[in-house]
Amino acid sequence: MSLGNIEYRRVGEDGGGWKGTFNDVIDAINHLSHLKESYHLDLSSVIVIGHSAGAHLALWLASRAEAKSDQMFNKLLVPIKKVISLAGVTDLKKMWEFHEEKGMKSHVSALMGGSPHEVAERYKVVSPIELLPIKIDHILIHGVLDRHVPIELSKDYYFKATEQGSNVRLIVLPDVEHFKIIDPTSTAWDSVIDTIRSSRTL
Repeated sequence: MSLGNIEYRRVGEDGGGWKGTFNDVIDAINHLSHLKESYHLDLSSVIVIGHSAGAHLALWLASRAEAKSDQMFNKLLVPIKKVISLAGVTDLKKMWEFHEEKGMKSHVSALMGGSPHEVAERYKVVSPIELLPIKIDHILIHGVLDRHVPIELSKDYYFKATEQGSNVRLIVLPDVEHFKIIDPTSTAWDSVIDTIRSSRTL
């Protein structure tokens, strides 16, 4: 099994945000085709895993596998077998509303270049819940105690996805908060590793 970490331009960096960040993750996956021979990569079994905002991008990538040819984003050339979302932002509009209710500066509006009211069409083409059904197998793992990304986002996404025929699983971790899910010393991380291992055998 080969592991790799995708980096992308963040909000505030030159070219980051709309649309640079989105094209960066597509280009990173496509770059695997250039590494295939040198590193003996099996591109038929690519699994994308993301945490929080990274999970949003991972789920969005899955939707691009079935995207019609458009000029908005770069074309995804490498197939994705499965996506694992860790405490993922599955609904950008609800995440923005959550920030508004808390009186917080919204990272979502910074990424999107505006609120859902100002740039509604952008939210429709990159918010995972708006892109259902997604045919690629995907798994949502979320902690009940998450105060950064409410678990309701994953639950609402899961119910809508199953209603629309997506192949999706939801794993709820009790007594786990936002960052515990990616802490390699935690029992929550054991659940993530088990999910990755089982995904490779499916």
